[in-house]
Parts: sequence; C-alpha cells; structure tokens
Amino acid sequence: MKVEAKGALPPLPEGVRENIQANFLDEAYLATVLPAERFVLRGVTFLKALEVTDQEVLSALKRDLIDRESIVSPNRFVALQERLRTLFRRPELRLGLAALDGDRVLLLNHGARIQRSCIFADSVHHKIQEFAGTLYQRAVKSGRPIIVDDLVGLDRRTAIEDKMVASGVRSFMVAPLHYQNRVIGTLELGSPRPGDLDASQLPKLHEVLPLFSMAVQRSMEELNARIQTQIKERFTAIHPVVEWRFRKAVLDGLERAGDPAAAELDPIVFERVQPLYALSDIRGSSTLRARAIQADLLAQLRLARDVVVAAYEARRLPALDQLRYRIDQHSEQIHDHLAAGDEVGIVTFLRAEVETLLERLGSFDPAVASRVAAYRDALDPRVGTVYRERKIFEESVTRLTEAISAYLELEEQAAQSIFPHYFEKQKTDGVDHQIYVGGSLVEGDDFDPLYLKSLRLWQLMVVCGIAARADRLGAELPLPLQATHLVLVQHAPLSIRFRFDEKRFDVDGAYDIRYEIVKKRIDKALIKGTPERVTQPGQIAIVYGQPAEAQEYRGYLEYLRDLGYIAGEVEELELEELQGVHGLRALRVTVALRDSLDGRPLAAAAVRAAH
Repeated sequence: MKVEAKGALPPLPEGVRENIQANFLDEAYLATVLPAERFVLRGVTFLKALEVTDQEVLSALKRDLIDRESIVSPNRFVALQERLRTLFRRPELRLGLAALDGDRVLLLNHGARIQRSCIFADSVHHKIQEFAGTLYQRAVKSGRPIIVDDLVGLDRRTAIEDKMVASGVRSFMVAPLHYQNRVIGTLELGSPRPGDLDASQLPKLHEVLPLFSMAVQRSMEELNARIQTQIKERFTAIHPVVEWRFRKAVLDGLERAGDPAAAELDPIVFERVQPLYALSDIRGSSTLRARAIQADLLAQLRLARDVVVAAYEARRLPALDQLRYRIDQHSEQIHDHLAAGDEVGIVTFLRAEVETLLERLGSFDPAVASRVAAYRDALDPRVGTVYRERKIFEESVTRLTEAISAYLELEEQAAQSIFPHYFEKQKTDGVDHQIYVGGSLVEGDDFDPLYLKSLRLWQLMVVCGIAARADRLGAELPLPLQATHLVLVQHAPLSIRFRFDEKRFDVDGAYDIRYEIVKKRIDKALIKGTPERVTQPGQIAIVYGQPAEAQEYRGYLEYLRDLGYIAGEVEELELEELQGVHGLRALRVTVALRDSLDGRPLAAAAVRAAH
C-alpha cells in the first residue's frame, strides 16, 4: 500500500507530531491535522476476518448464568434473551423458561412479579394438568426438542397454543431441560415471523440447553433448601412418605405471602387412611420397676442404719438412737408396698438427716469410718443413691426394647416397597408402632386394597418375629423379662391431621377418636367373665370390632400356620367393656417360639413372594 500526497505538504507546526502520536486513535483530531482529501492510497489490501460471534455469545451466556439471579431477575432475564437473539440472529426472538416442581409448572418468561430472588416467588405458577396435550408436554414426554414452523397451521391446538398465537408467536421451538437423566423444565423460543425457527438452529440450541439446565437446577436446589429449613423449623422430623405434603403446604404459603417464614400454612389432613397398630409390651414392667426401687431403697436404708448403729455403739448419743428408729420406720413403711412419693421422701430424708452427718460420724472410730465408706461406695455416682436393682431392670428393658425396635426398623424399611406408608414407633416399657396407609398419603400414586392386605399380613409376620426374639432374649437378660403382643384391627378408614402446636399427627373427627381411646386401653383388657388379660406372653392377641375383620385375619392366621409362624388353635375371645368402648372381641394365637424364625425370609420379602 502506497500513500501519496496531493500537492506540496505544508510543514507540521511545532508539537503537532507529538500530539498526533499521543492522539493516534482520535479520529476527529487526526481529520483536522491530516485531512483525508489531501492524500491518495494506491495498492491492494487483504483483510482476513474470523466469525467469533457465536463463541463470544456462548461465553457471555456462561458468565451470565453463573449468577444465581440470572433467571429470576427481570433485567437479567431480558439480558439473556438479548444474548439468544444475537446467537440465533433473530432480533425478535422471545425466550421462555419453565421449571417443573411436582404438580406445578413455574413459568419464568413473564418476569419476576415480586423480585425476591427466588425461582418460586419470582415466577407464575400453573398446575401441570393445564399443559396436557400441549407442545410442552410432548417435548417433555419425548425428551427431544419440538419445532413448529407456524403455530397458525398447527392441528389440534390447545388453549395454551391459542394464547401463544394471540400474543403474536408464530414460529416456535420448545426443548426439555435435563439434569441427571430427568426432565427438570423446558426452554422455549418464539418468533412473530413464520418459518423463523427451523431444524438448522438445533445445533445452537443444543449448545445452550446444558447452561440453562444448570441454572434451573441451581435455583430449584436453593428453593428446596429454603423449604427444608422451614419444614425443620416448623415440623421437626417428618416421615419421608408425607414430606411432599408439608413441602406443598410451605409452597402454598409462599405463593400467598411470598415469605415462607411468615406464611400461614393450610391444615395438613390426610383423609381415608387405613390404620395398622401393634404393641409389644413387657409384662408386669410397672411391678418390676417398683420392686427394683423398693430393693434399692431398702438396701440404702440398711447401709444407713449400719452407720448410725456403729456410731451409737462408739458414742451413746440419744439423737443417734432416734435416727436409727426413724430409719427403721422408713424400712417398715416400704417393706411390703411402695406408695407414690415414698422414693422421693426416703431419698430426701437420707440426704438431709444421714448424709450430712457422715463426715462427723466417721471420725468417731475406725469401725464407723468403715461403715461410712461402705455406704458411700454403694451409691451410684450418677444419681447419688443405691441404684443396683434399678440399673439391672433398666438395662434389661433397654436391651429388649432396642432389639425389638431394631428388628422392626429393618422390616419396616423393606415393607415400604409393598406400598409407601407412614410409620412411627414409640419405645417405653415395650415398643408400639402405628402405620397409616392410603392413596391420600402418597403423591400421584394409586392405592389398591391388595397393598393393605399385604401390609396387614406383613405386620402379623413381624409381630411373630418380635415374639420369638423377645422370648429368646428375655430369658438371657440380667433380669428375665416376658413380652406380650397385640394387634388392633380397624377396617373403617379414618382421617389424620397434623397438630402444628404438638408437631405430631392425630386422628381427626369425633368418631375417629374412638380408635385412639381403644389404643390407649386395650392392652389392659380382660377376657369377659375372667380376671385374665387378653395379652399373654408368647401369644398374639388380635383385637377387632367387626365380624368381617375377624374373617380376614383368620385367613392370614391359616396361612401363617402353614408357614410355621404360629402353632395350635385360634382362640375366639369376647372382651370386657372398656371405659367408653364396648363390643370388642379378639383372636388369640400362640407363636412358634421354639422353632427359630431367624432362618425364614424377612416378613416383607415373604409377603412379596406370596403375591
């Protein structure tokens, strides 16, 4: 390239050369000192250009979508749309984004309504059923993008597509967003020009889909974290089967109030659920506990008496003989019977009247000091009293209930595969468990009576297993224990409601309360006309109120006898009336305790095999 001047060049004024070098990119300044019309350029110039727009746009999209507010902020969403217009070279392109959340569709293409930087608060919500038969549903089901040249010519348009046409969209493209092989939402592109979008844009579309998938997934994870925080703060531990309903309650509150912490939640009620209840209780635990307390108190009183008598022999102080008399009075008081308040009263007496003197009495002579040392050595350092018999009792009860609970937990995990159900258990002087099962408990799952029958059979098999294990372990404990077992049958479904103040489920309705009354009193029920309790060690009492319930359970017992879980005949029993409850009857069977059940399949596996 050769540069020629037109005519003679005037000399450059002083300092102009330096100014030109300093302002080399200032076109206006250069035009004044070096007018273009005074020069001619002769020759050939080759320019090589590389198209980098697409890569630059993709890089910019990646940077934009890293921002956690990229898809929930109105301004940032518009910026994303502009990037895509540049990438697809369609200046009128419209971006739409949706996230799937259970039975909800969160539409982000309308911009944020309240700008709380939350995908739920900053979106428009629809039920997923509203999109039945639409292009969106077809894309989600097929897992592939769908392109429509012109929506006006689309056959069998739904109301959704009609609204799109009314809003000016003609050419349309929708693609599912995937995360870990599941669809989490959709991305849509629309244009007012027919034919604007076609298969030639698919390579570019496939490049941006993973970017938007990550952004939607991150926003959904942040939403779920907020919901889990609210669930833990408001409800404590929630059974996984019903967690979806609590999540829905929080989301509904968020939809109304925008702030999950301040939202008032709708009642959480599950209707027409079937209850299954069973109890394994330690026979005579209250009596055994009272005997252990009585034995420990008498032992401590004897040790205290030894100290006082030895001290009186060393120094004949009348007050010591009177103290010995009071100790004897307390011993006689609890020798045959322990009344309410005796334990606290005696411990208080010993600490106030005896233990405060031990240091002084021990100084009388070595014989008294030896008795004082024996008294102190006998005290449990944790509770400060003689605790030998109670410790044996509590350790025995704990070992037995822990073994029952662990076996029940293992079986229950397997039983969830029969049909998802709500399960809770309580440990006291025994283990009781409550199951609720029904279609209302499970999101989007059909319930069939077959599942209920399978769970009832599973429960009986589990209680047989508990009885066999309790019988074997109970005989090996430091304090031998016996367990009794009961199953309560109710065919009529009931409703349960979550009590927000108590943070637990309870029956809902006056009639259903009868079920709770029976649960609390049934283990003390007597066989009519006799002093015998319906629950006996080594046996299972199946308590029912309706003939149809007995008929169903007779069939289960026949099957279990064939499997070797039970032995002997089925007893038919009528029960004495309980307070507020009458008309109860029971089937009672003997468990095959001595024939090991350990080698047999877990109850849940056996039930599945039987069906």
